[in-house]
Amino acid sequence: MTLNHLVPRLAVAARKQDDRETKLKPFRNWRVHVDHGVLNVMPFLAKGLSDRDRVILRCDATALAEVVRKGVYTAVDVLTAFIKAAVAAQDTTNCLTEICFEDALERARELDEHMEKTGNVVGPLHGVPVSIKDHIKVKGLDTSTGYTAWAYNTVAEEDALVVKILRDAGAIIYVKTQNPQTLLSLETNNNVFGRTCNPFNRSLTAGGSSGGEGALIACGGSPLGVGTDIGGSVRVPAAHCGLYGLKGSVARLPHSGLLGSYDGLDAIIGCVGPMATSARDLALFCSVMLEAEPWLREPPLLEMPWKENVARGHGLPERLSIAILYDDGVVRPHPPILQALDMYKQALENAGHEVIKWDPLDHQKGWDLIVKLYLLDGGAEYHETIQAGGEWEVPQSKWILDHARGRRPYTPHEILRLNVEREAFRANALAHWNATKHRTATGRPVDAILCPVAPTLAPPHDSTSWWGYTSHWNLLDLPAVVFPVGQYSAPMWVPADLSPPRNAMEDFITRQWSPNTYDHAPISLQLVGRRLNEERLLAILGVIENVMPPADSVPFSRRFSHGTNGHYKATDG
Repeated sequence: MTLNHLVPRLAVAARKQDDRETKLKPFRNWRVHVDHGVLNVMPFLAKGLSDRDRVILRCDATALAEVVRKGVYTAVDVLTAFIKAAVAAQDTTNCLTEICFEDALERARELDEHMEKTGNVVGPLHGVPVSIKDHIKVKGLDTSTGYTAWAYNTVAEEDALVVKILRDAGAIIYVKTQNPQTLLSLETNNNVFGRTCNPFNRSLTAGGSSGGEGALIACGGSPLGVGTDIGGSVRVPAAHCGLYGLKGSVARLPHSGLLGSYDGLDAIIGCVGPMATSARDLALFCSVMLEAEPWLREPPLLEMPWKENVARGHGLPERLSIAILYDDGVVRPHPPILQALDMYKQALENAGHEVIKWDPLDHQKGWDLIVKLYLLDGGAEYHETIQAGGEWEVPQSKWILDHARGRRPYTPHEILRLNVEREAFRANALAHWNATKHRTATGRPVDAILCPVAPTLAPPHDSTSWWGYTSHWNLLDLPAVVFPVGQYSAPMWVPADLSPPRNAMEDFITRQWSPNTYDHAPISLQLVGRRLNEERLLAILGVIENVMPPADSVPFSRRFSHGTNGHYKATDG
């Protein structure tokens, strides 16, 4: 690439970053400066916070809605605390794109006036700040989506449906967050705003493609964020940043009004999903979305109101049957993840629940299929958009696009054959799940699958290389929820896996394992449920968390009282 090609790209990036900095200047008293060599920035994020701010930031979205409704805090109080934390999050992790603090504060004042005059809230999220992933349209804000070519050319004329519903429910939109170039990446890096880092260890990725949301929420800069997921893009950032994240079934939550490459793709569809600091906030988000009857405004959605009683556990069997997937047959996870699965297996059995081993079904075949569905045109639209901005592929964009590099676009006939293969794959997987009834003591199929989110904890930048623990469930369109279980602390000794690698991918990831590399990284697990059964999935998660409460050390809401609970140290046992 010549210098002449670089100049426009550099000029656009500089302008976007200068614009962001200009919007941060009025809040200069809340800026945080941490030396570049400091990896774990979490202890530095409380600078400039009042005692009231700290109390507010310990609240999840559900609690915030309640304290605002009761008049304990005003919407302005709440938003101000989260703006302070968002500024610190940006300074330490580079997680923000578009900033509308002033407009948000004006909206907060309007909400407070409404409360004062009427004594009523405007909706269930009255006064709750909500952050939005960059490629989701917010009226009046740019939607560059990590592309130089789209910067300043994609200012949204209206809100995405999910944003409209949030506003109608009383939520305050105050910031948009980073996503990677192309969106098709499990790390967050682009040539417009740069790289987003993990606040627990800035040498590690915050995940992607909703990585800006992950870093912001982990830093306490948002109580509830909206991401999207087509291969793990909500769940991986949630896992790497110690949060809760939900990928629902495609046909339930609204996903119109998003801007990205491959708009119109329906061979594999991305879905909107919430990220938060508690499981109950995931349910709150879903209930707000579905109470708005989005199927009346978005034709592909099914008319499926939220079943609150099911989400609260009504109808769950007293004794659950849980299958645990330890190894997908392609890449064996690193030791802390396997230890966490073992810990939950023991806790579930001690509580009287049944646990069986889940036999992996064709994960490599599933990956080979879904990557074709991602890149039906051989990646041509991605390449064209990158070239239009005079930029280059960042490493993770190159990694995924290399899967189709040099291949011609599929013909309509070939696409039809791929769709047939997808449906056959789903039918086989459904039969595989149903067949577990022959292995359970109850005689019914397992209620859910407990499994890793990825084979590693948050990996070093530019090294994510296996999506199979998340993309598999996208291919099957099954809901999946990620939840934190602890935080890794580098031990002096760890058990070594002496098994020979089964393939080049596993060899690479096995060689990645080094205890010190992942110091302070959160540990999370994933729970997968039946299609269109998000309520039941969250209810099962509630049972699991009653059996094994979440660690105190990961969510920001407990950050000011760090303890050792939840830190994994390997032993020779």
